[in-house]
Amino acid sequence: MVALLRRLAYTTAFFCMLQSSPAAALGLIQAYEAALQNDPGYRVAVYENQAGQQYRLLGRSNLLPNLSASYSNGKNKADITNKSVFGPSTTVQRDYTSVTGVIQLRQPLVNMEGIARYYQGVAQTGYSGAQFAARSQDLIIRLVGAYADAKLAEENLALLTVQRDTYAEQQRVNARMFEKGEGTKTDMLETQAQFDLGEAQLIQAQDSLTDARNVLSAMVGREITALDALREDFAVKPLRPAGFDEWKVIALERNPEILAQRHALEIASQEINKNRSGHFPRLDAIASISNTSSDTINTYNQDAKIHSIGLQLNVPLYSGGYINALTSQSVSNYQKAQADLDAKTNQVLIDLRKNFSLVSSSAQHINALVKSVGSARLLVDAMQKSIKGGLRTNFDVLNAQRQLFASKRDLSRARYSYLLGYLRLRQAAGVLDARDLQEIAGHFVVTQQ
Repeated sequence: MVALLRRLAYTTAFFCMLQSSPAAALGLIQAYEAALQNDPGYRVAVYENQAGQQYRLLGRSNLLPNLSASYSNGKNKADITNKSVFGPSTTVQRDYTSVTGVIQLRQPLVNMEGIARYYQGVAQTGYSGAQFAARSQDLIIRLVGAYADAKLAEENLALLTVQRDTYAEQQRVNARMFEKGEGTKTDMLETQAQFDLGEAQLIQAQDSLTDARNVLSAMVGREITALDALREDFAVKPLRPAGFDEWKVIALERNPEILAQRHALEIASQEINKNRSGHFPRLDAIASISNTSSDTINTYNQDAKIHSIGLQLNVPLYSGGYINALTSQSVSNYQKAQADLDAKTNQVLIDLRKNFSLVSSSAQHINALVKSVGSARLLVDAMQKSIKGGLRTNFDVLNAQRQLFASKRDLSRARYSYLLGYLRLRQAAGVLDARDLQEIAGHFVVTQQ
């Protein structure tokens, strides 16, 4: 028994030392800072947002003056025939250069399509900003999820190694008891079967750890060898605000996905206005300066400089039903956008409720699992003592050990599930940011580099 406990202590200490190695451990904040620079998905979101910020300027351009200049220089050859009823026709050949330069300023005065395009551009920029906010929050969730998966895989490997070594020690105990006539061949076969299963599970756990580290490595752009461990005094903090209705109000006001769908609804509304404007007249103020030399045959050998200012009115009359069809199509798209907003709102509230319930019950759940681990340890000790008195069998000891390792695994999962649930709750409410990540990092033992 003493040898078994000593071996368990040495193995556990080895893995704790491995996980908190000062030279290799990657902290959660370090991982986030690296992901901001290296995560491909986030970098895509950054560039998409930069492009999306131009929509407002593109829309505004439809309301601002348009200044253009043109210049032409042509070589002309002409045969001009003059016909006369009193005599023969005469032909005059002309070889001349024509030059034309024009500067024109056009300012929209009444342009319903331009107004719709402006407001649509503002909505498109808002949509892009909301989408970027959602993608930024998603980076935090993905990073913590990948970090938790990798850390769970580390802890699972450590537990399975201890479990395998425990079975190996149990094999030696069974062998000594069999030699003394106090054990049975069945006990030895049972332990051997559990040891072989533990070996197989250990190989699978190593593969899972490699896969989980590779996922995290792709996000942070560096090789992962060890991660910070959760604190031994891990504690669930009280939820603020405490009521679901308060979280719901916050989510409806600030959730970036809901905000993005509201912008999408506005975009669809302005698309209707833009298409309907095809029925409305357009009025522009136009000012121009032109300088021509021999511009046409009629102005041959004449130079002209013309200053012009006036109004231009365009009135649409009939377009074959194109405007009506386009407007009807945009109305249907608007109704679809309204349905998309309702669907997204419902989904966000469902996620909010689920994560609120998870976080609210996490304290009791984790405390219960902590007690379960303590009880499982006591059970293993009791089984070890009872087997010597003939009250319990080797099978009972193996079951108690499996229960202990399962309880430890469940406790780790519950803690990481709480951390992710808390972040997802704040994500659904639309208030998740780097400060929350800093708070989560406080649950880990920070390794001094």
